[in-house]
Amino acid sequence: MSESHIDPDREAWEIFRSLPRDRPIHMLNLVRLRPRAEYPEDHPDHGKELTGLDAYRAYGRTTADIFKRVGGRQVWAGRPEVMVTGPQSEAWDIAFIAEYPTSAAFLEMVRDPEYRELVKHRTAGVADSRLLRLGPITPGGGFGE
Repeated sequence: MSESHIDPDREAWEIFRSLPRDRPIHMLNLVRLRPRAEYPEDHPDHGKELTGLDAYRAYGRTTADIFKRVGGRQVWAGRPEVMVTGPQSEAWDIAFIAEYPTSAAFLEMVRDPEYRELVKHRTAGVADSRLLRLGPITPGGGFGE
């Protein structure tokens, strides 16, 4: 299995921040969950034998108000069933697309002090993930328009 990715690296953040911040963006999320959540010892949920799904649900539930406050909304969600094209090792448990009114709104969310504390649920529950920023295009308008 390839290297695990849970949080963005510095280079990815630099590229993200260099892109226009004043237009809507979509964020494609692919998530593989841990069988058991791995909370740090100082976290209240440490040792509770929660599943990765339990932890990820806690992340969604506790950060929902922050997500809405910055103008985020989920535009699509699905349960991946089979990797038709690509390596079978790239199997995911959850896939969804979140929309933000601007990339600045996304940055506001991830910098929020309360969010930074609550994201520990995501870190505890996720074994691997992909997060891809997408610039919406008009359907039928062709690529790059």
